[in-house]
Amino acid sequence: MDTDNLFDLKGKAAFIPGGYGGIGEAVARGLAAAGATVTVAGRDGSKADALGKELTAAGQRAFGVAMDANKVASIREATDKAAQHMGRLDILVNCIGMNREQKIADVTEEQFDEIYRVNLRSAMFLAQQAAKYQVEGKRGGKQVQMLSVRSMLGMRGYGYSAYCSTKGALVMLVKQHALELAANNIQVNGVAPTVVETAMAGNWKKDPGRWEALLARIPLGRVAQPRDIVGATLFFCAPASDFVTGQVLYLDGGITATQ
Repeated sequence: MDTDNLFDLKGKAAFIPGGYGGIGEAVARGLAAAGATVTVAGRDGSKADALGKELTAAGQRAFGVAMDANKVASIREATDKAAQHMGRLDILVNCIGMNREQKIADVTEEQFDEIYRVNLRSAMFLAQQAAKYQVEGKRGGKQVQMLSVRSMLGMRGYGYSAYCSTKGALVMLVKQHALELAANNIQVNGVAPTVVETAMAGNWKKDPGRWEALLARIPLGRVAQPRDIVGATLFFCAPASDFVTGQVLYLDGGITATQ
């Protein structure tokens, strides 16, 4: 059996919204190292551009574009620019996501709507615009949505109504898009980690009791590292997953096996 090219992304073009955040940057570096040309997108265009230039200086091919996930017009414009920069668009890895903790009695329309726009609505229209280029290219393609273990499990003791509901809805968006795009040989899947040790995890570490309780719930005894996310994402972007679609892989150290 020829396994040499199962994880080879040479000649592929990947668009990574949220690609300069803790998880997104690791994914961008991982896909570039596997041979893909990458376009990093995010609200701060200078950060996206800086990472693109850094990867290019290291001998890879990368670009940065500004994109506001709150605005569908900006999503479409950034996706168009990515496809034009790279000359094609084979892979979408959506790493955009946010949370604002509010217990049920305190949830406001403004914050709930903001999280909906960023976590769910942006995923819909990123997928739509990327699919346009993938279908037109007639080469198949890959779409990966970054979810969370909270797409399956609620969060005891904290205000996660908006976050859990939007990430849970994203699971069904993955499944529906997988079905609609299957005829075009486009695979759509999700990666759902627990807390990942990035700068964002600092918010958890500020509360030692919360951090220790988190570790106690994880059978493997640690949170995820960025490399854990890269490996799973690379699988879903590579030929190794050509017969996998509509699935969500929980990178949770065993949490969902216990609950």
